[in-house]
Amino acid sequence: MQSTHHTSTASAYARSLLELANEAQQAEQIGNELAIIGQALGSDGASGAFLGSPSIKPSERDSALVRMLEGKVSGLTLNTIRLLNQRGRLNELPGMISAYAEMLDAQLGNVDVDVSVAQPLNPDQTEQVRQRVSSALGKKARIKVTVDENILGGLVVKIGDKLIDGSVKAQLEAMRSRLLEKMPA
Repeated sequence: MQSTHHTSTASAYARSLLELANEAQQAEQIGNELAIIGQALGSDGASGAFLGSPSIKPSERDSALVRMLEGKVSGLTLNTIRLLNQRGRLNELPGMISAYAEMLDAQLGNVDVDVSVAQPLNPDQTEQVRQRVSSALGKKARIKVTVDENILGGLVVKIGDKLIDGSVKAQLEAMRSRLLEKMPA
């Protein structure tokens, strides 16, 4: 997951939730629950409006949150969201979800990697690339493969803001530059 800016409040709630989740050995489960909640909030404008509406009393919103989430998410997840509501901080929920995901990824050693290739990879090739990138980084790579016919062959790997260009196109351009440097003027 890419690092994004979160408010200190969102980060503090995420850090506290992750510590409690680790103690309960539920860190990944809670991460999954939060991801689903985040997707629902992102795709449903009505939910976001409901959560942020000043016209709805916190007690009414709390009852609705319990009805919507109880039995569907862990007690830690529900209690954290309810606490945000009670403290008038539900606006921090999207940032807290994102911060939690980043902290969990760091804890688990996960890293998102974008891989560009000239032609689609089959599942075995994709897994080979994932394993090689994971081995090189010493982390668990989650790769997203895209096809870019402009690279001719090889692959281009992007990790955060770092780019590793192992494409045939880049190799040909480097060879061309070296040849032009050695030619007499």
